[in-house]
Amino acid sequence: MNVSTAEKPATGTVPPGTAGAAGPAAGSATLSPADSAAAPATTTTGRRRLLPVSGKRPGPVAVTLLFSLGWVFMYADRNILSPVMSVIQDQWGLNKGQLGLMSTVFFITYALMQIPTGYLADRIGRVKVVVAGYVLFGIGTILSGFAPGFMVFLLMRAFTGIGEGTFYSPVYGISSSYISDKWRGVSAALINSGMAVGISLGFIGSGYFTFTLGLPWHASFLIFGAATLIVAFLINYYLSPIDAEHKALASKATDDGGAPDAKASNKALFTRNHILTYVLIFCSLYGFFSMLTWLPTYLQQARGVAPAQTGIIASLVPWASIPGAILLSMWARRLKNTRPLIVALSVLGGLCQILVPMTGNYSLMIAGLVVYGLVGKLALDPILIAFLAENTPRSMYSTAYGYFNFAGMLSSIFAPYITGALADATGALEAGFYLSAVLLLVGAVAFCFTTPARVATQPAPAVEPATQPAA
Repeated sequence: MNVSTAEKPATGTVPPGTAGAAGPAAGSATLSPADSAAAPATTTTGRRRLLPVSGKRPGPVAVTLLFSLGWVFMYADRNILSPVMSVIQDQWGLNKGQLGLMSTVFFITYALMQIPTGYLADRIGRVKVVVAGYVLFGIGTILSGFAPGFMVFLLMRAFTGIGEGTFYSPVYGISSSYISDKWRGVSAALINSGMAVGISLGFIGSGYFTFTLGLPWHASFLIFGAATLIVAFLINYYLSPIDAEHKALASKATDDGGAPDAKASNKALFTRNHILTYVLIFCSLYGFFSMLTWLPTYLQQARGVAPAQTGIIASLVPWASIPGAILLSMWARRLKNTRPLIVALSVLGGLCQILVPMTGNYSLMIAGLVVYGLVGKLALDPILIAFLAENTPRSMYSTAYGYFNFAGMLSSIFAPYITGALADATGALEAGFYLSAVLLLVGAVAFCFTTPARVATQPAPAVEPATQPAA
């Protein structure tokens, strides 16, 4: 069942500096722009800000678009590496295991940030955490481009992972609270579409700069890192008022004795549905990151595709996922029970991961990649995000998504390295793809044991006028 709309932020007068009333934009059943309807907010807090911020409460459309743009550069920055791995391999004399390690160290720090980030975001400000991390990973991407050798490059990728690790849980904590139950999955699909654009932008941009323009591979890291810092400024400027509003509502809930008990809260995030959702996202992301890391190299070495073309072919997966995720999320919002759909998508994604390396037919391989894009990780994620929200108290969204993404990103620590190590041991990359498929099928079977979504509703506190501006 869906979370009760009684949990939505109550419409009322919000203290000055809290970005306006939590009115139609928060509880609307559509994603129509709400900026013009929201009251301007005063952002004067008695502190000097490092950067200017908007004084207007952002509507759900602005939230969705800016977080989608955030994902564009999150995924572009992490995927500019894949097309140039063969160049780096030749320049630094690396084996495939070492190439996989370049992605693994990134994902280790990225995964380790998930749980503390979710906890901090729910307490000190979700937008603050997002912006701080975004600045860090932009700097880390630029420093990666200046790395003189393998070990320094590993350190810079680990630093970049710390910055990127602050994004996921606050973003979906904000969107799940800000968007109505009816449209939560669709909003997540639209936000996730930025991942698809970013993957394609990283693949094609890196390949274009390196193989078409003939620039050193370092150039992609410098260009994309600089663009990332611009996006950090935009998110900070337009979305900072959200933190003041969230702080006011949380403070009111505490004053009314509504703060959840810590022990009960932890138990609420480890129900059977939560645990099996964590298992499925682990299995789904294992295959996704194995393919994301190694598909360009596989196309070059096993299929004989020209390096300049591998980025375009590999981009079929993310581009197909955009209509797939939106259409499937639109369908899912009409279903009372999304669990059969989740299982079916997982099984179909696993079969596609078998088809791509198994078939000797080039057209069938392309078809397998397209279908995987339509039903795979990027299409499955929004439905799982909505399912998790239906099982989680609203006050714990960021923390829940921290555990969710931590479970998924654990797989990304192992997938690039294990796939590369299997390729070194067997002489072919296909074994890694088959392992990914088996894991996803196991995750689908495990998810069959979930139960209909259930969460205790928590009425939103009424926000009353205050005499002092929010800090």
